[in-house]
Amino acid sequence: MTMRGIRGAITVDENSREQIRQAAQLLVTEILSLNKLHADDLGAIIFSTTEDLTTAFPTSAVRELPELRLVPLFDTREPAIENSLPLCIRVLILAEVDKPQNEICHVYLGGAKNLRPDLN
Repeated sequence: MTMRGIRGAITVDENSREQIRQAAQLLVTEILSLNKLHADDLGAIIFSTTEDLTTAFPTSAVRELPELRLVPLFDTREPAIENSLPLCIRVLILAEVDKPQNEICHVYLGGAKNLRPDLN
């Protein structure tokens, strides 16, 4: 098994606790599903949010998923870069996987699909 980084991002329509909650859960569950991962495979999940998302932590939403309650989680803020994608949650999942880097499924949803068109 090899430690791999799995990336993803999703946008929300507004800065609301419920939208951040739903988006974070959807993003993580989609990445885990597509990569056939379980909590025991995970080393950590690191989220970043754009500065316009201030009503909730993505990690709080993921902690609601019982199977992920023991996985180390961390939130941070994206730098405020001119013309960057607004209302965006990004994630980096560190996981032990048994496949090469080119078989990892990175997930970009909503407006975040534009961040990595090469992966769609």
